[in-house]
Amino acid sequence: MEIVEDIVIAGAGLAGLTTALGLHRLGIQSLVLEASDRLRTTGFAFLTWNNAWKALDAVGVGDTLRQQHKQFQSFGAYSLISGKISSELLFKEHEVRCLKRQLLVEALEKELPNGTIRYSSKVVSIEESGHLKLVHLADGTIIQTKVLIGCDGVNSVVAKWLGFDPPVFTGRSAIRAYADIKGGHGLGPKISMFLGNDIRTGYLPCDDQTVYWFLAYNASPNQDKELEENPAKLKQFALSKIGNLPDKLKSVVEGTQLDSIITSPLRYRRPWDLFWGNISKGNVCVAGDALHPMTPDIGQGGCAALEDGVVLSRCLAEALSKSGEEEWKRIEMGLEKYSRERRWRSIELISTAYTSGAIHQRGSGKIMNFLRDKFLNKFFLGLMLGRASFDCGKLSVS
Repeated sequence: MEIVEDIVIAGAGLAGLTTALGLHRLGIQSLVLEASDRLRTTGFAFLTWNNAWKALDAVGVGDTLRQQHKQFQSFGAYSLISGKISSELLFKEHEVRCLKRQLLVEALEKELPNGTIRYSSKVVSIEESGHLKLVHLADGTIIQTKVLIGCDGVNSVVAKWLGFDPPVFTGRSAIRAYADIKGGHGLGPKISMFLGNDIRTGYLPCDDQTVYWFLAYNASPNQDKELEENPAKLKQFALSKIGNLPDKLKSVVEGTQLDSIITSPLRYRRPWDLFWGNISKGNVCVAGDALHPMTPDIGQGGCAALEDGVVLSRCLAEALSKSGEEEWKRIEMGLEKYSRERRWRSIELISTAYTSGAIHQRGSGKIMNFLRDKFLNKFFLGLMLGRASFDCGKLSVS
């Protein structure tokens, strides 16, 4: 079976849904192909900084999500060895929340026209056909399209077609989990992060009852596989690493259900791959984790995916609204503009996240612990705010 569509987006994650909604707001229809049979909520939650809220406001879902999530007032960095606070940052003019992934993807999906998302549609290969692309799905369906946007994650088929190498394993992994505390957690509107002994762990209340938490650790692929297959063992591993945590935070880990905890290797795209690589080629481009897989150390992976969606939908809409050039040429120029806007931003975020993680987590000697507690934590907290002070702009087409 062959289907014809103007714009095809591979992946109904944050970047894919935001791009589809941005295009819809600008009067342009698209088809989103999702490999799974429902919306994906892997990862449970993620930190949203100023830049993410600007993107969410641009596509018109920001206010709905604000009502469902508490705003943080501060960020505290503590020593996992002594339990003492090493630095604290007040969010005076910054909007920071921990957003439940399910609520976000549902809010984006709800605003899309019926039929925009085609589930159980895994992209397996891409073929050229003049100025068009033929997108082959696992079920044998072929979709002919004028524009192909790859938002298909770290193992992106589209990124591979563009010539990108697979993301690189950092030698670190991260446990991600959430706990629903009946009666309320009582943690207050604050992010708490603990560092030391080659561990980085953080606790982020989403609302009055739900706490999202993570624990990054040095790992080997074999160790990860063993822990991934045994959630009970994974939870015990986490508890064994958080010795000096306050009892209130330990109880969050203890109260986490086994179906609410996962681990995965931390991978990233090498910055020089983005410097030399093709973010777009002809009528094909990538966004989200397919473009800039990064470590979670500055909390910008999901935020950057939202930015991508706004910038990409705006650039594509501008190109399609112009006259003079043939349509295929206008599409190519629009995607090239998107690539220029996102290349350096992506390189900056990947580099900052990787450096922050390497410095904070690697090394547990006395000198490193002293430098981290006295100087580096404060420096990187300021850097995180700096990276979040970015405005992807409105959806309006000039």
